[in-house]
Parts: sequence; C-alpha cells; structure tokens
Amino acid sequence: MKTTAAFRGLICTACGAETDSTADRCPDCGGVLVGDYDVPALTPEALPDATGPARYESLRPFPRSETVTLGEGATPLVLVPDLADELGVESVYVKDEGRNPTASLSDRKLSLSVTAATQRGAERVVTPSTGNGAQASAAYAARAGVESKGFVPSRCPFLNKAMVNVHGGDMRVVEGRYDDAVSAFDEELAEAAEGWAPVAPGHPFRVEGAKSVAFETADDLGWAAPDAVVHPTGHGETVVGLERGFQAAVDSGLADAVPRIYAAQPDSAAAIADAAREGDDEPATVEHPDTIVGPLEVPDPAAGAAALDSLERSGGGGVAVPDTDILAGAVDGCEMGPETGATGGTAVAGARALADDGAFDSDDVVVLVNPVAGSKEADLLRSHLMSQGI
Repeated sequence: MKTTAAFRGLICTACGAETDSTADRCPDCGGVLVGDYDVPALTPEALPDATGPARYESLRPFPRSETVTLGEGATPLVLVPDLADELGVESVYVKDEGRNPTASLSDRKLSLSVTAATQRGAERVVTPSTGNGAQASAAYAARAGVESKGFVPSRCPFLNKAMVNVHGGDMRVVEGRYDDAVSAFDEELAEAAEGWAPVAPGHPFRVEGAKSVAFETADDLGWAAPDAVVHPTGHGETVVGLERGFQAAVDSGLADAVPRIYAAQPDSAAAIADAAREGDDEPATVEHPDTIVGPLEVPDPAAGAAALDSLERSGGGGVAVPDTDILAGAVDGCEMGPETGATGGTAVAGARALADDGAFDSDDVVVLVNPVAGSKEADLLRSHLMSQGI
C-alpha cells in the first residue's frame, strides 16, 4: 500500500497486537484496529496551506495524491451563543458534518476505507448500513471506479436508497432492522467471490477517517482543544477517532489537551452510553432497540469496547436521552444554529442532560457534532412539529 512516511501499520485497541494494513479486525482477538504512527513534531506553521483532511497529511495513513476524495471535510465550526447561555458555559460550537459531499460524517470514513480497499485490489466494496454509510460507500466507490453494494434495513430512508442507486451502487434491502441487514451482509460475504472488500462499521480506516474531525476542530480553535465534545453515537468508531485524533494532535505538539468526549445515544439504543455509565468494559447488546433516530439504532456496536476505552481515557462518558428530547433538541438546534436533524438533535439533548448533571464548568468550550444534514431527516422534524399542532 502507498502510505505516508509516518504510518507504520495497524495496532489492536484491545490486545496491542501489531498487524499490517490489510486486516479489518485484529487477527489475534478480533478487536478494533487503529493506525500506528511515528508521530512527527509539528507546528501550525508547518502544516500545508490546504483545506480539509489534506492539511493533516502527516497525521494520516495515505498521501493526498493516493486518497479517494470528493472534497470531504473543511466543515464549519458554527458558534451557537444561545445554547451556550442555556447550558451555562463559555461557548458552544456545532461541527456541522452535514456539509460533506453526501451530507454526513460517513464521507470522511468511507474516503479512507475505500482508499484502503482499492489499494488492496478490491473490485467491489461492501457494507451493512442504516443508510448514510451505504450512500457514502457508493459515492466513493464510484469515484474510485469500483463497484459497491450496501445492505440496508427496510426502514432505511428512501433518500439513502435512492442515492445509492444514483451513484451506481448495488443494494440489498433486507426486511427488518439493522441487525437483519448485518446478517444478510455476513451471509453474502462468506460466499463472495474474490475481489470483495468489506468496509463495514468498525473498519480501521473508518476510524482513521473520523480523526480529521478532531484535527479540524482543534485547528479552527487555534489549536486550543475544546473542553468537551458531545457526539451522537451509533457504532462508536467516531468516538475512537475523535479521542485518537485529539491525542495525535497533542503528541505532535499542535494541541495541549484531549477534551472530554461524551457519547450521546437514544435511551432505547444506548449500548455504549449505558456501559459507560455502569463502568462496564464492553457494551451489552440491546435486545429490542426502537428509536426514531435510525442512524443510531445500533443494537451491537462494532467498535463498542474501543469506544468505551476512548471515553474513559478522555475523562468523558456516555449520556442516554429519550426520543422526545432528541426531537426537541433538533428543532431547537435549527432555530439556534445550523440545520440539525434528529441525529444531531441527540447531541443537543445530550448536552442539555449533561449540563443538568453538572458535567460542564462555566468556562468550558463545548463542541457538538452534527453528523448528518438536517434536510436528510426533514420528515422526522416535520412530523414532530405537526404533532405539536405546528
């Protein structure tokens, strides 16, 4: 593989085993793999005059020239003063990932995982998805000139299904929920022809792609890391990427601290948040997840144990909130800041619950991640308003 000089390979978050860049999970214990680097000493002035993830090439696995990209990243960090006043903190920002090419944070993750797959000679990339990941996978596969197939549950939004096809991707719609789509994915992958490459949740280069959210956030704040980051969480891979991204910035000399990271989840699908609150090492599978927030309805998080480790290292934790608070948070988020869907509303609701629990100090700088464009989830918000007679 054509990698940057700093990238040494992959290392397991669970057992510490080192492996090469062709593995998807740890061959020794099945744990989540992340990039292992000789982190260079950096100053802000030493970074290239570029926008988006390319600016942090020395902290990433692939050179800019080898990365499959659609111009993802460089998303705005939007100040939301009204929410800061409500939470009783110095400032609140929203990192608006809805501005990515397919309108979700998945673009950062699929950019690198599709890059890794194509460098390994893949002819088709495949993934189970609640929706956004399949759409991003199809878009980046098309850019790379390879085939794609997404396995999505029947409740996957029509917009995601349509755009998978628009990007030229194949798709299998599985009756049921996300775990049914995972089962179908596993069955087909076991019988697949040579040339299929999984880019499923928990993939090491999905984690690596998520790290650029941390790099950009710290960079936009003048390399003064925020005090806390609240992230709507499904599989937990972005939580791992955030913590490791901020830590890489510290190790390189760019930043001086890793913020407290909080995983916000719907209370009916809160495998990671519940485990963090109970101090467990691994999340328990949620038997019957049932939330209106489809992207977060994940019963068995692919990077759950690794996410819990990252939350603990950062000094953060988990927070579970009901759908009613999430929908209210989404609508309020749209009124106070950038367009926020139900997924992003989970961060707003989570931040409110954390503030009520005394998690923030009055001088804290808090960043909320909005992973999905509000317009992708407009039907949910409109239904919520209609239920209130609006």
